[in-house]
Amino acid sequence: MASPQRVHVTHTYTSDPVTVFEKLSEHENLGPMFGAKITRICDGDTSRNGPGSTRALKIGPLPAFHETTTKAEPHHLIEYKISKGSPLRNHWGVQKLTPTADGGTHLDYTIGFDMLVPGMAALVGKVVQANIKKGLAKLTP
Repeated sequence: MASPQRVHVTHTYTSDPVTVFEKLSEHENLGPMFGAKITRICDGDTSRNGPGSTRALKIGPLPAFHETTTKAEPHHLIEYKISKGSPLRNHWGVQKLTPTADGGTHLDYTIGFDMLVPGMAALVGKVVQANIKKGLAKLTP
């Protein structure tokens, strides 16, 4: 998963990994986190939110783009990539969930991407990181 620009955010929830995973894997729950209108395009190959499930994200006046889940290990891991319609290139996201000692969940979230226009990836990365950091706090499992 090589991409020059990285966004890394962590967040700790008081809810257990099962609850957090169910909230994060359900596409329709992610609108507030990404500040986007989310529309489910299709369910996954073997489960509703598993690999192959695709969502469209519409952020402000920008054209919608699609993200497709590439890996889902219940209560532990979600991986996805942009599969259609974005100026971001080689985009991927990884959400790792680990239980905390007090019964909560630690989320480690990394996104990688690059862009054709030199210097733009760093700028976009800062905006994405700030928005996701705020958005994760809004997601209440």
